Formats: sequence, C-alpha cells, structure tokens
Amino acid sequence: MAFLSFNGVGIRGLAAAVPAHKIKNRSYTEYFSAEEVSEIVDKTGIEERRFAEAGVCSSDLCQAAAEKLISDLEIDKSEIDLLVFVSQTPDYRMPATSVLLQDRLGLSKQTMAFDLSLGCSAFVYSLSVVFSLVQQGTIRKALLLDGETRSRAYYPKDRRVAFLFGDGGVAALIEKNEKYGQSFFSLNSDGSRGDLIKIKSGGYRFPSSIESIQERVVDDHGNISTDEHGAMNGADVFNFVIEEIPNDINSILDKAGITKEEPDFFVFHQANAFMNGYLAKKMKLPVEKVPSCIREFGNTSSVSIPLTMVSQLKGKMEGSKKVLLCGFGVGMSWASAVMDFKDCWISELVEV
Repeated sequence: MAFLSFNGVGIRGLAAAVPAHKIKNRSYTEYFSAEEVSEIVDKTGIEERRFAEAGVCSSDLCQAAAEKLISDLEIDKSEIDLLVFVSQTPDYRMPATSVLLQDRLGLSKQTMAFDLSLGCSAFVYSLSVVFSLVQQGTIRKALLLDGETRSRAYYPKDRRVAFLFGDGGVAALIEKNEKYGQSFFSLNSDGSRGDLIKIKSGGYRFPSSIESIQERVVDDHGNISTDEHGAMNGADVFNFVIEEIPNDINSILDKAGITKEEPDFFVFHQANAFMNGYLAKKMKLPVEKVPSCIREFGNTSSVSIPLTMVSQLKGKMEGSKKVLLCGFGVGMSWASAVMDFKDCWISELVEV
C-alpha cells in the first residue's frame, strides 16, 4: 500500500453543481416492467438522478461549481496557481479540459493545469496529488474540479446499470495553512480486476467501428448494450468492496493513530445503498456518521464523495472536524484519507 501524509494543507471550501433535469427511477419504465423497476430501486436505494441536457458537459458543471465557490469565498483569481480537472467523461480526447477551464474561469496564464482520469476513487487520489503540490510552498491556492456525465456512459436497456448513474460537478479550494494539521492517505490499485467495470470500445485498443456502436444482447439475462457503453459485474464489485475496503479503512485509521470512534464523519463513494449500508454495518459505524446522497443523485462516480459533503454536511463543518473519505471502484482502484477540516465553507448546491 502507498501511504502519504501532509502537514498544513487543507480544503478551505467546497461547492457542487448538478443538472436541473431529474430522472425519477420509479417512472423509468420505457424498457422494463414496473415490477422490475420497483425491485431494482428498492435494492439500490436510488430514487432519482440528475441527467445533463444535450450539450452540457462535465466541465460546464465544474465551471458552475467553481464560479460559485470563488464568489462565495471572495477569492482573487490571480492567486489560483493550480487547476486540476478530474473526469472520465472529458470534453475532448484532446486538448486537456483543465486547460480550457483555466481560460473559461479567467485564471492567469501562469496557472498550472492538467487532467486526471481514474474513476470512483479519483477524488481522494487527486486530493493527494494536489496536497503534494501545494505543500511545496510556492502554490498559493489550488482549484480541484471533479465532474462526470456518467448518464451517457451506460446503456438504458441494460438493467445492471440503467438505474444507477447520474451527473454532477464539484469544486474544492485547497490551500496551505498550518491550522489544517496533518492528513493521511492510502492509495491502492488492482488492474487484474479491470474487467469488472469497463467500456470495451471507443479507445485506441478497440477503436470505434460500425460493430462497436450496434446494440446487442450481452448476457443470458437479456440485457442489451453496446461495446461503447459501460459494463459492470455487480456481484464481483460487491465482493471486491467487502474484501478490500474495511481493511483499507482500518489501515488508514491506524496510520493516523486514531480509532474508528474519532472521525466526525465517514464519507464513502456512493455506489448503491445496499453496498454502503453493508459496509457501514460491517465496520460497526453509527448511521449518523455516514452521510449519504445516493437516494437523490445516484452513483456519480468520483463526484460522489464531495457531492455528499455539499448536499448533506452544509452547516455541519464549522469548527474542527475530522473526516474519513473513502473512494472505490473502476480500475479497480481504491483510496482512503483521514483529514482535518477547519471551518470548511460549503456553498449552496447549484442547479444548471
């Protein structure tokens, strides 16, 4: 395992933007019976999701979140020296979306900007990268933008994934200040499980073709998809989470020198309600310490951890708070962090 620790770097504020367009899962019966739909919704706990309208990209959601956060915190844009954009649904294959956002947000040409692509663990992973750069001392403020339009990555006729994923974008302002104390990160990967969540075609290994975009029956249960949409082995993903995540949480708690009773909140990737409920129960965590937004927003991949904080913890992050973050999924990759928050500002949720 890769353990990292940082001193005097923290998150000053968080903002999130979601599409205004709501999808009510129980009304999502175009391809499935009402009985089937009800069973899926009861199992996943996802009642509704947000879908971006045509032409709206993850960068647009992130831009809205960033502008809200910069305005609320009254940040001088000339002091933002770093912009990192995290997504697996970027605007283009090239150029990097982060560089375009530097211009759209009116940041200085001296701003360092780059993209990161990972998946459900990416917010925690990218925090460790940004913290590392900020701790060097020459970067005054950093903007971490994380956005996904996952609704477009999965086929609506595939019941394994059709009711799970939604869209959103978040912004975090990160700065160096001794008040934040020490933070700890555990970063992990297992590419041997890479087929558990995967879009086979559309990249350079298997380029797009006439065949790759045609829908077909993809399993013995009659699910229909294409090779350019995401496929997921839900049972094996569940087994992966239960096998790896409790151990990683215990490891990061041990590295931080605290017990599981000490964090004020445990913020998990919002995979589905059943999985997260099982994980919390296995770890014997009080339900009031495990906020969730899965019911309202579904699985938004790497966006889900900060979106949970914005939507569920506003008004609860004043003063000193110790928070454990844990992201896990596509890759497979997983990452946990124990962080000190000091008067973290949380903006009102923005609808786009």
